[in-house]
Amino acid sequence: MQHLQTRWLIAALLLSAFTFVGKGQQGWTATQVGPAGRDLNTLYFLDGKRGWVGGDGGFLARTDDGGTSWTPQTVDTRDAVNDIYFRDKEVGFVLAGNAIFSTRDNGTHWNEVRRFLPREFDGAEVELYSVRFSSKKKGWVVGSISKNDSVTDSILLYTEDGGETWRRQRAPSRLELIHVEFANDKHGWIVGTGGTILATVDGGQSWSKQDAGSGATIYHLDFRNEKRGIAVGERGTILRTIDGGNTWIAVPIKSRATLLSVQFVDDDSGWAIGRGGMILRTDDGGLNWIEQESTTKQNLYGIYFVKKAGWAVGGDGMLLRYQQ
Repeated sequence: MQHLQTRWLIAALLLSAFTFVGKGQQGWTATQVGPAGRDLNTLYFLDGKRGWVGGDGGFLARTDDGGTSWTPQTVDTRDAVNDIYFRDKEVGFVLAGNAIFSTRDNGTHWNEVRRFLPREFDGAEVELYSVRFSSKKKGWVVGSISKNDSVTDSILLYTEDGGETWRRQRAPSRLELIHVEFANDKHGWIVGTGGTILATVDGGQSWSKQDAGSGATIYHLDFRNEKRGIAVGERGTILRTIDGGNTWIAVPIKSRATLLSVQFVDDDSGWAIGRGGMILRTDDGGLNWIEQESTTKQNLYGIYFVKKAGWAVGGDGMLLRYQQ
């Protein structure tokens, strides 16, 4: 009998161990960082310790310990923070509503650089969504111009002095532009509504349309180099290119959830997130995607990885942390 009890005890311990490992493999844990009832829209990490999250009502917070604790920061706006981006360790930018803010001291202080007022656009409202730099001096911002809640034009801004001044550049699309990305100082892409993909091969001097093969809104994209990229969008849209976007090929997945952000950790491993807590992962360069356990049904708007550590932000002030 004692021998039988010992065998049952060993079996129970083994089952417990396997159960623990299974939970650990899920990887994502949720905490509330922003105000309840308000979305966190974006995030950016300089390294595995220092990062920022931004959201509705001008909310901006910083962590210096990888997301364990957060300190609210002051930005002079009540508009939603749509994007955060650092050109280097000291100089960063925040987009909120129709304004661009910058820091020159590693995010300690944030100052308004430029606000695009309705009187400059015949009474129309400007909303800025995404900012990226291709070099120390050259950067771009994209967004939309609208009247009575209807988009009337796109807006494409550029700087050649490190973000001190911003000028408008005409884009070959009047549709809403949502995200801009550069692979290097010459090759960049912009995505938006109506299947819009714009590309530059001359450092943003000119932009041309690419054929997405779909009219779905494209919310985000990530390029590992000037050839290989992945774009994601509404109704489970995933597009893949290996020739810089000259051809985009749809990647079929089971989910129809709208995907809002994508990031690759290396040439093979990548993550995509979206509405309803959707998290997808690929380990073959985006050819196949597997749904992950996310522990939430909140919409997820932004994702960021530094090596094996990852973070995602979403509805109700929520932050997800991933550790492999």
